[in-house]
Amino acid sequence: MGNAMIKTTLLSRAACVALALATTSCGFFDSADKAAPEIPFAPYAEGYAGKPDFAQLEYQHPISTADLYKITPKNLSYLDQEQVDQIYARLTAGPIPDGAFEGDLFFPRGTSGKLRLSEIAGGGLKGLLVNIAGAKLDLAGEILWKGKVFYRGERVLRNRIEDLTTLKKLGLVEESADNPLQKATFNGKDQWLLFPAKLYCGQSLLDGRRESIIIDYAFTDELPAYRRMPDMLAGRNGFAIRDEIRMVYPGFYLGRAYMDRAFVVNFVLYNKEISEQAREAFMKTGKVEEDCWGGTQQRMVQAKDASHG
Repeated sequence: MGNAMIKTTLLSRAACVALALATTSCGFFDSADKAAPEIPFAPYAEGYAGKPDFAQLEYQHPISTADLYKITPKNLSYLDQEQVDQIYARLTAGPIPDGAFEGDLFFPRGTSGKLRLSEIAGGGLKGLLVNIAGAKLDLAGEILWKGKVFYRGERVLRNRIEDLTTLKKLGLVEESADNPLQKATFNGKDQWLLFPAKLYCGQSLLDGRRESIIIDYAFTDELPAYRRMPDMLAGRNGFAIRDEIRMVYPGFYLGRAYMDRAFVVNFVLYNKEISEQAREAFMKTGKVEEDCWGGTQQRMVQAKDASHG
């Protein structure tokens, strides 16, 4: 294998380090879903000029609560990127999440995303390559981070990691008596809490008409329990990750991951307990408590008629 091929492979795997921050448990798409959700979309064509105006889209194609519940973390991958964007534009931020969420990334129909991720990550890895030898970077890229925990009151998020064995052997985890690793139990499993991020309401990089919930790793080094390695990989001196999410329905969020303000991948976050508890009320009203600015254009959500079951 040539040097160029080896470098490309290492960078691609290193991108998984950053991607895992925007994703969580595998298996979200292991289901019987074989088709995209049947919901309305505006016509569109290739190129920027062929894309619909989001305000006109929302006016002409309002989305109902029944339509929203057709969307699952599994069937989103059968849509193309423009359709995913049209769904996202018709969502509001909803409440800032609180507690543990599962999730996963997905690539829209007709794309893989791998090449673009490698290209973007490659530029951001130049400084890290000085401190992380190629073999270490290769192995570190194979580690999967599973799950996120939102601390709504503190406006902080942390990522759940099930196994630190490989990272510790490679010397990529810093730990001391003054700065011990944080651990918590989720679904009966002990998991480490790493890669802290700030939570706040901010402008969407896709749809500036209303705010999204921002998960910002830029100043991760200013947050409690930060450790230089591996947390710096997500910060402004690493991949410069910034995520934004909007609520599909209570307990289910659609997200967009950026590296240094360049869009790289879609992801989902899901809390089954919240989803099941809030389903009946949301189906009837289509309304939830909003923590972020909803914009000047009122979102048009058609609630299900309770008289028709």
